[in-house]
Amino acid sequence: MDDLTRDAIEAAAFRRLTALLRHRTDVQNIDLMGVGGFCRNCLSDWVAEAAAERDIVLSKDDARVMVYGMPYDAYKALHQADATPEQLERMRSSVARNAREDALDDALDDSFPASDPPSRSEPG
Repeated sequence: MDDLTRDAIEAAAFRRLTALLRHRTDVQNIDLMGVGGFCRNCLSDWVAEAAAERDIVLSKDDARVMVYGMPYDAYKALHQADATPEQLERMRSSVARNAREDALDDALDDSFPASDPPSRSEPG
């Protein structure tokens, strides 16, 4: 498969993932972190990093709009609840599993946990 075709397929999968995450507002970021070791914030950080690797300026806020479908503060106000101690512990355990000996890559080390922990519901 050529790179252009692969990029198109991956882009379509990304769009479907973000559409699902926008639809499933009942799935809290803290729960995504607790199960998968990443959340919407991580995904938006990766988007911004991918843009920067291509010399494209994409602010953190603009990357979050791409993932959340709205400004992050608006999403938090509408959909994000405070994390429980149990959720925070699951997140800590799950994120610890992201550490790898191989080259999964150094980007993971830089991106976890996400720049804004999913445990807060108030902007700021």
